Parts: sequence; structure tokens; C-alpha cells
Amino acid sequence: MAKLVLVYSLVVLGLALACNAATYTVGDSSGWDISTDLGTWAENNKFVVGDSLSFLYSSSHSLEEVKKEDFDSCNTTNVIRTFTNGNTTVPLTEPGTRYFVCGNQLHCLGGMKLQVNVADNQAKSPIGAPNAQPGVTVTQPSSKRNNPASVVPSSAGSVYEGRDCIVIAFSWFCGYYVLGGQV
Repeated sequence: MAKLVLVYSLVVLGLALACNAATYTVGDSSGWDISTDLGTWAENNKFVVGDSLSFLYSSSHSLEEVKKEDFDSCNTTNVIRTFTNGNTTVPLTEPGTRYFVCGNQLHCLGGMKLQVNVADNQAKSPIGAPNAQPGVTVTQPSSKRNNPASVVPSSAGSVYEGRDCIVIAFSWFCGYYVLGGQV
């Protein structure tokens, strides 16, 4: 019984920690595209460890993670990682700056590149900042004109924080325990 309680407690703790994460669709409805103002999009969002970036792009683009010097010069010959599937999720697992470019060097030179500053998770909400409510969609306006042929779904990560996560995790734990593991 003690082992079972320990396992459930670890699950609850894991759920509570994971609840702070958010998934951002890069470029919102415009997506990972040359006509998207990716610099402004990144400036309008705050990223922390545990968040994820979702890149949605057409077959004429790719996604490459690069070092700062390659980002600055749009050098696409010395990449860290390359993605080409059109739907790439990149977890932000540690604080620091990450750099992404389109594998087509001309697109990169045209502005299709993204610098993301990832803060430590303790910096999630500055004092006095409003907290996201459960089920709220996180979106930012885009500079790209709406083109129905190239619309990409917007950022729609549910963001749960702090007390809400603990309540959800505790409720799940209690329900599981009371029902004898039948949830």
C-alpha cells in the first residue's frame, strides 16, 4: 500500500509540474512562413522552460535549428537539427536562447528566422501579471493578411498554473484512490 501511495504521489507531482507548460504556434495563424513577422511575434510572447514551439509550414519550407553566428548570417550549411515534415514541435527544455531558420537561405535572408529567449520556469509570471485561465487560447495578432488558402491553426495551448494544477492533480489522485484504480 505504501508503494502505491508513493507512486500516486509522484504522478500527482508530475501532473502539477507539467501544468505550467504552454504550446505556442509559431507565427500564430500565419505559421512558419516568409510573410510572417516572426521577430515581433517572438517579442510579444514570453517563453519558459517546459513550453513548446509548434512550427506549421508548407513543403516549400523547412525548419533548422542553428547557432547564433549561423542565425545572424543565415548560414544553412552548419545546422544543429533539421525538420521537414511540416508539423514540428520543439520542446524548450532549458533556459537560454534558441535560433531557428528556414532551410532555404533566401527565405532566411528575407526574414524567415526566429530567435527565442527561454527563461527559467520560476520567471513564468511577473508580480502583478494576470494569470491565464484554464482553457484560454493564447493568440497574438499577425501582420500577415488573411489568405484562406494558407491559414494555419492558431496557438491553442491550454495553460494551467499553480493552484489549478494542484487541484486537478489532487482530484485525479483522490478519485483514482477512492475508486480503487478504476478511473
